[in-house]
Amino acid sequence: MIEIEVKLFATLVKYRPKESDAFKLPDKTTIAGLLSKLNIPEEETKLIFVNGKKQPMTHEVQHGDRVGIFPPVGGG
Repeated sequence: MIEIEVKLFATLVKYRPKESDAFKLPDKTTIAGLLSKLNIPEEETKLIFVNGKKQPMTHEVQHGDRVGIFPPVGGG
């Protein structure tokens, strides 16, 4: 098991686990797997940063990682 910190932004805040930003996952969990565990539809995400670097859905998170997940931004 690994433990990571997850920060959700804007419209994704509603998916935040109630207890804390720390999240435990099995080893070799990908970003896509993390989204699934959090019940976040992939199409509701636009940018995902791990330790400050943009990462693809196939990226495996590691113990101690800090993950930031952002939705698409609309504007006008």
